[in-house]
Amino acid sequence: MHRLLNLVYRHWLALTLLLLSAITILSLSPLPQLPEVPGSDKTHHLIAYAALVFPLAWRQPRFWPGLILLMLGWSGAIELIQPYVNRYGEWLDLAANGGGLLCGLGLALLLRRLLRPTTEHKL
Repeated sequence: MHRLLNLVYRHWLALTLLLLSAITILSLSPLPQLPEVPGSDKTHHLIAYAALVFPLAWRQPRFWPGLILLMLGWSGAIELIQPYVNRYGEWLDLAANGGGLLCGLGLALLLRRLLRPTTEHKL
């Protein structure tokens, strides 16, 4: 697990941008109908945004609080744009996204207390 977390620590920016791109593309791609996937739509939102914020919160660059607010704003913009691309924008999706950001942040901060990133001193 330490090896994976150190990998996330070193490549936090690339992972964050990759996840943000994937979330944006998947959220704004027009679909004739939503795919059948197990679980609730809100659960998927929560997991996606928790995964999005985790590398950032784990690495903790000095501007991380502002970036988290930017992610929430980006999420809101996606919800506002979705009706124009044959999707449904929902306030509850935005709430689930915000909950995911909080969960990912909380998990990363907890793990930082328990398992200090070992690459910190190298950066």
